[in-house]
Amino acid sequence: MTDRALAVVRAGALTTVQDGGRPGHAHLGVPRSGALDARAAHLANRLVGNNEGAAVLETTLDGCALRPRCAVVTVVGGAPCAVAVDGRPVAWGAPVRVPAGALLEVGRAVRGVRSYVAFTGGIFVHPVLGSRSTDLLSGLGPEPLTVGAVLPLGEPCGPPGRVDGALPWCAPPAELVLRIRLGPRDDWFTRQAIGLLTGPGYRVSSASNRIGLRTEGPPLERAVARELPSEGMVLGAVQVPPDGRPVVFLADHPTTGGYPVVGVVDGRDLAAAAQAVPGTPVRFTPVL
Repeated sequence: MTDRALAVVRAGALTTVQDGGRPGHAHLGVPRSGALDARAAHLANRLVGNNEGAAVLETTLDGCALRPRCAVVTVVGGAPCAVAVDGRPVAWGAPVRVPAGALLEVGRAVRGVRSYVAFTGGIFVHPVLGSRSTDLLSGLGPEPLTVGAVLPLGEPCGPPGRVDGALPWCAPPAELVLRIRLGPRDDWFTRQAIGLLTGPGYRVSSASNRIGLRTEGPPLERAVARELPSEGMVLGAVQVPPDGRPVVFLADHPTTGGYPVVGVVDGRDLAAAAQAVPGTPVRFTPVL
């Protein structure tokens, strides 16, 4: 008799369990966490018949390989990549049936950074503070995937979705446009620095991760040199560390920080930030 679980055959560079995250615990120093590209995770879940908040796998750049112990329906979405079952190519971005014991291979992203792998019933690891998400900053939730790990699956809660025509998967950005509301510490920077921030000079740094999207480009000059007491940080905050290069806080960001925040990115733009490869041009666009 098969059980509802899957075994990790290849873990990939960084594959984690993610769901909608654990909002509401910032006062305890706990970040929200959750899928960086929430739109992709939600769509993958809908296509396998899960609710949008079910836990999925989030891969980074080079995918993973998994062997379900029971027959499942899976969808691989987010960053486009090759998908195969027992060496046979199957559809990306659409429901695929995987027999018990077959090898599901999620390949290297050909565009973008993060692919999302949803299974009927969702990944059913034990929740912590209401979420099954891996939080790389606080260490809450399950560890990133390792070879030989076994992940339980939940019971199916609905039939897989039908695919009629093109699906609304968002393409990874050729240019990352981030709408930003300036403040609360934009007055800690010179007028020239604000001009640089909203100019064309920034690119995504290879040092980016789930905590923050780091940028390469001209440093922002401070108008106020004194130290700033630690204050609360929100998702999308654009913090400027001592090197002067902006960092956009993502899902695993710290809940407090002592460097000035020059602005906050519109949350609707953060999914695109999750898929921006190193070297992608970044343009901050001020909004009122």
